[in-house]
Amino acid sequence: MYTEAFGRASYLVSRARGRRSSVTRALFIPLSVLDMEVEHLNKRDLHRIKEARSCFPQNAACADPVKNVIALFLSEVLFRVIKDTEPDPRLFDFLHESIRMLEVVDGGIANFHIVFLLALPRYLGIFPNTDGYTPGCYFDMLNGVFTDRPPLHRHYLSPEESVFFARLLRIRFDNMGLYAFSRQERVRLIERLLEYYRLHLPDFPEIRSLAVLRSLFD
Repeated sequence: MYTEAFGRASYLVSRARGRRSSVTRALFIPLSVLDMEVEHLNKRDLHRIKEARSCFPQNAACADPVKNVIALFLSEVLFRVIKDTEPDPRLFDFLHESIRMLEVVDGGIANFHIVFLLALPRYLGIFPNTDGYTPGCYFDMLNGVFTDRPPLHRHYLSPEESVFFARLLRIRFDNMGLYAFSRQERVRLIERLLEYYRLHLPDFPEIRSLAVLRSLFD
């Protein structure tokens, strides 16, 4: 789990015994947001949850198949990219607000994970330098900059893709409903975004739930 007080931490959840248990498995859905009382000892790898409750209802994230798969996909991405055991208030606030938005938003939900993947690098220290864009340039994914010549490696966007990428950087949760993508464009975009993550984060693996996400939009 990613916590406000301790950063990334692992918790042992005792098997619920009886209806009066305050920690039930139903609380731990992908991207659940919990208020917890924990026993946290610095020399332990596994800590114990004493009490847990939902911070806000997440009925849509459970009942809506699109939101459910998006939550599954993003929770796997976060599991792979967030390794730090030190707390980061900015990252925590971003995650909390994004998950709350996933619950309440209706329009443009098919673009939610795109907005999230574009915004998350700001909090991981790998956001690209977008100041140097000019028409006809290339985006160097390895160095995170726009350049007027194709790089000497294969990890770059063509001028046509770079135009698209420069415009895409303006997408936000509050305007994502204005962006329309074909299935092929959405698949290609997600693949390129994950390629960028893979180039800048050590040991970033293939995301298994990506196949489920693709099938959702077929």
